[in-house]
Amino acid sequence: MNLLLLSNSTGESGYLSHAKRAIADWSAGRRQAAFVPFAGVTRDWDDYARKVQDALVPTAIEVASVHRAAEPQRLILQSELVIVGGGNTFHLLHHCRRLGLLDAIRQAVAAGTPFLGWSAGSNLACPTICTTNDMPIVDPGGLDALGLIAFQINPHYTNAMPAGIRGESRNQRLAEFTRLRPDVPVLGLPEGNWLRIAGERRELHGPHASWWFQGSDEPRSLAAGPLAVQP
Repeated sequence: MNLLLLSNSTGESGYLSHAKRAIADWSAGRRQAAFVPFAGVTRDWDDYARKVQDALVPTAIEVASVHRAAEPQRLILQSELVIVGGGNTFHLLHHCRRLGLLDAIRQAVAAGTPFLGWSAGSNLACPTICTTNDMPIVDPGGLDALGLIAFQINPHYTNAMPAGIRGESRNQRLAEFTRLRPDVPVLGLPEGNWLRIAGERRELHGPHASWWFQGSDEPRSLAAGPLAVQP
């Protein structure tokens, strides 16, 4: 597999700017990308596709959005790259399931097609979407996702609590998941971080510590470099 799973899309200097070098390495000269825009809800899908295309101009990647394709599954299977954008994960999964894209993406990735996701797109690569931060604005027909990796990701991870908030922290919310699913760890990816999987190589990148949650264990801090835990 060739996966690039980003916590977020927007960097300090622009859209996908923080990961341009990683994206160029991930794509390895491939140009034709199928883009899945369905996490966009308040964002028009045509506008979303244009924004991604504009951001990827330096990489020479050419984006074709599946929402404009007469045969979305075929576009996925015939493209050199698959890119899944962020937004609302429930909305994304709903439309991917409706169009039969989950099996098409799994088939493409199994055949060696590189997969790039950020935020909701990274959640989609997990066994389920249960560790998304999003509201369930639509019924996706089940929570099972692509299962490209054996653990969950929590994008935009932070355990910071604004003053005056009395609700659960992010760590408490993730502990609820891992207590009920001790066999499925969760990788908390702070903004600016990403996970790169290339064959057997699994590496964390970014300026912040990532965090590993498993069962009833205390969260474990992970520095950039090889992912030194086993799901």
